[in-house]
Amino acid sequence: MAFSKMVKPETTELLPLEVLRTERLAPHWMRVTLGGGDVEKFRPMGYDQWFRLFIPVGGDAGLERVPAKAHKLFGYLKFLRIPDGERPAMRNYTVRAYRAATADRGAEIDVDFVLHGSAAEGTAGPASRWAESCRVGERALIIDEGLTFNPERGTERVLLIGDETALPAIASICASLPSSASGAAIIEVPSAEDALDFTHPSGVSVEWIVRAHGVEPGSLARAALREHSLPDAPFHTYAAGEQTLASGVRKYLVGERGVDKNTVSFCGYWKNASAGSASQATREVATEPLA
Repeated sequence: MAFSKMVKPETTELLPLEVLRTERLAPHWMRVTLGGGDVEKFRPMGYDQWFRLFIPVGGDAGLERVPAKAHKLFGYLKFLRIPDGERPAMRNYTVRAYRAATADRGAEIDVDFVLHGSAAEGTAGPASRWAESCRVGERALIIDEGLTFNPERGTERVLLIGDETALPAIASICASLPSSASGAAIIEVPSAEDALDFTHPSGVSVEWIVRAHGVEPGSLARAALREHSLPDAPFHTYAAGEQTLASGVRKYLVGERGVDKNTVSFCGYWKNASAGSASQATREVATEPLA
């Protein structure tokens, strides 16, 4: 997974949370709302704030054995010593929305999952299966990792581009931008039903691109970018999703359009290489020593 310069969180403490409720947003989208536990220790940063999520695969016993620094190299090696079948699945997700505590309820974190395969048919991966089947009160752990979106202070013009896996981050960025912000969001999705509407500043246009079956993920978004004229005024780019899409956008803007590389935040979530690419990408992130 590739990252531009990141904004670190205040703390990276391992926080136990629990499932408060779930909601099917669309056939391939599930929202899980987390809270309880140590949620009051979570410090929302807005934009594309992301975290390591540890979900049980063999009961809560595995969660109890997750080391405090499982997102660091040596902690991850300890994490791998948890026996198969008990070791929780670890994945990276974005805070889709955060709601502070009120007099009636505690703080809440919404996490949106793209569903791949079917939990009922046994074709879903660990995260999709958990999102579809988790119950209220079920436990999970998170470690905050901060932001990838890192524009120069005062920059309000943006270019946001990604596939369906980047939709929660792009939507959250738009929710965090000032109402005066302007620019464009280009989002590639595998079907029209996966194009979940989201609130954005009136000056930010949203272009949905539906990817036909068999088309290389990210290729249509990259092609659409080439048809876009770039603004004359300073702007910040955010590119995320399939790794070739994220790195390709940066390479095109910096190498062919002369854009300053420091104005491009990018994050490769997954690799379109093989059936095992998703878990491979997760291992690469987990073993990357983040300073």
